[in-house]
Amino acid sequence: MPLPLTPLPVALLAGGMATRLRPITEKIPKLLVEVAGEPFFSHQLRLLRSAGLTHIVLCVGYLGEQIVDLYGDGAKWGVKIDYCFDGPKLLGTGGALIQALPQLGDAFYVLYGDSYLPIDYHAVAAHFLASGREGLMTVYENHGRYDTSNVEFAGGEIVRYDKKNRTPAMHHIDYGLGLFRASAFSAFPRDAVVDLAAVQMDLVARHQLAGYEMAQRFYEIGSHEGLNELDTLLRKNG
Repeated sequence: MPLPLTPLPVALLAGGMATRLRPITEKIPKLLVEVAGEPFFSHQLRLLRSAGLTHIVLCVGYLGEQIVDLYGDGAKWGVKIDYCFDGPKLLGTGGALIQALPQLGDAFYVLYGDSYLPIDYHAVAAHFLASGREGLMTVYENHGRYDTSNVEFAGGEIVRYDKKNRTPAMHHIDYGLGLFRASAFSAFPRDAVVDLAAVQMDLVARHQLAGYEMAQRFYEIGSHEGLNELDTLLRKNG
């Protein structure tokens, strides 16, 4: 299946409490944490725009109004930003995506709000669309280097994915970028707490989760260590 003429939208999951980054995130959301002299979201936006991905749907919750105040509709950045707020309770990563489905359409990227991935996004989308499956997970051969490995990947297929019950055969890790059809979420309730991992595990069980192995490592600001590492990298490359 060829790539659509218009690049797929990007759902950015940024509604969590970011407790691992406290005390930095006690008064600001994770997207606004300073990295190399500016908010992390500015780096993410620049990266996505350079890849031609210009429609971002921000799934926000905790202190999300600060992001709206600073970035607005994204016009100053050459992108279109839509917002989807969790509401009175946090819905989890999957629940936030379910709520945002009307803004995302039939197929879309999902990127975590603390991931910095300088990769070929279009190659990943092409693999997803050609697979004909309802979801895709990018994976990296980790062997416990950057976090605990949670994916068994063999013969180009995701055999098992589980963040809680690890097995010795899990040498890969969820890289931080996925693609989904809206139908991947059809069996899950609306307005309820849903973990995206549960959706992905359901897709694995139904042989509907394609895998795409990345060769280069990922960067993230989910921890103080990751934040310092990315800060050093961006300052060096800036």
